[in-house]
Amino acid sequence: GGAWAGPLLLTPRMALVAGPEVLGFQVPTESGKALLVWGLEEGPEHSLFSAFSEFGLLYSVRVHRNAAVAGPGYYALVKFYSARDASRAQRACNRQRLFQKSPLKVCICTRQKTFKQQVLALRSYKCKELANYYLGFNGWSNRIITLQNISGFDVENEELGRLPERQCLKYLCVVEVTLPHHGICTRGLGVAEAYVENGRDSLEFVMKTGNVQKLAVEKALSGAFQKILLIVLENGKVAVEYNFAQEEPIDTLTDEELRGLIQVNDLSLEQVNLEDEEFLSDFSFDEEHLLEGRQSN
Repeated sequence: GGAWAGPLLLTPRMALVAGPEVLGFQVPTESGKALLVWGLEEGPEHSLFSAFSEFGLLYSVRVHRNAAVAGPGYYALVKFYSARDASRAQRACNRQRLFQKSPLKVCICTRQKTFKQQVLALRSYKCKELANYYLGFNGWSNRIITLQNISGFDVENEELGRLPERQCLKYLCVVEVTLPHHGICTRGLGVAEAYVENGRDSLEFVMKTGNVQKLAVEKALSGAFQKILLIVLENGKVAVEYNFAQEEPIDTLTDEELRGLIQVNDLSLEQVNLEDEEFLSDFSFDEEHLLEGRQSN
């Protein structure tokens, strides 16, 4: 889904986001955080990213070719983390040429009421981008508390020749994220697994082990960030709060207690849902103010 059949001209909502804005380390799905940009002569994703990132941190820029009935050209979905940033970008860029000869049309997207909103955690590299943007590179740190093999066999002590032909590799990781300027410390748990098709192939075994360990660390880091809420004030200053709704037993244990629980497999291994793609059909576009779009093109 998601082919934009336009071109409809939509009068944008001009309302500003007032008061503090709460941002979690999740995929931005709330209304008002995505912009529909159409009237693109080409599909210059880098130009769009450069133009709109001046107004705030972008989650994504997706460029698509117009549907056949709409004629030649492209449209784009530009998604911000902050609705305030999206609103400023829309007001500044609508009906402006920016990087092409003809003006662009920019409209704020609103989430369809019938769409069941699922909270999806940002992947670890996106969490780092968000933290660096609002907290600064020195505003946070992370460390691995433990990274353990829970495959049911000891990778280091087991001879490769004795492993079964097809073996499941499984690793568990706990990562701690610290925000020293805000006095906040959170932990996340990540579990990753993969199958080694040929347990006697040492190269495949080593590569799969490294990949599984890396994925477990990334999931744990994302999980730790889920417990952090950024409070962005109108003047641009940022406060931070701990999200108690996401609290887990691992947050109150010492490192030694945590490692002990993992060894006896006495931890809940519930995982957060990681981010996925969204489609244009998930949004609507300010139905209150439709104009004669086709006649103006």
